[in-house]
Amino acid sequence: MMEKIESPVAEGVAVWRTHAEGGRRSGPPTAPVYMATAVFVQGREKEIQPGWPASADQLSILLQETERLDDDHRRCLVGFLVPELALPHLRPGAELLVLEGPRTVAQVRIETMLGQE
Repeated sequence: MMEKIESPVAEGVAVWRTHAEGGRRSGPPTAPVYMATAVFVQGREKEIQPGWPASADQLSILLQETERLDDDHRRCLVGFLVPELALPHLRPGAELLVLEGPRTVAQVRIETMLGQE
C-alpha cells in the first residue's frame, strides 16, 4: 500500500458518487493513497464516443486526501503513475472522471498545478 504520493502534479477536489449514483458501495476510499484509472473530460466525448468513458484512453491516477470538505467532497493531491501522459491535459479547471472498471466513481477538478522537481 502506498502511504503518500512522492511527486504530486496537482491539487484538486474529488466529488465521490454515492452508491445510489453508481459509486462505490463503501463510499470514498480510506486508504492513504487511492489508485484507480481515470480519463480527462475533453468536451463532448459522451455524445460522440460509444461507451465513453470506459472506452477512452485511461491513465492510472493517484489521489491522496488532504482535507475532507464534506461527506462526498475531498481536497486531494493528484499524481499519475506516468505523469508525462497527463501533463499535456493538466491545468486549473481540468476535469477527470475516476473509474473502477467501467463505473465512474468520482469526478476530480484540478485547482492548482504543483511544481515539478
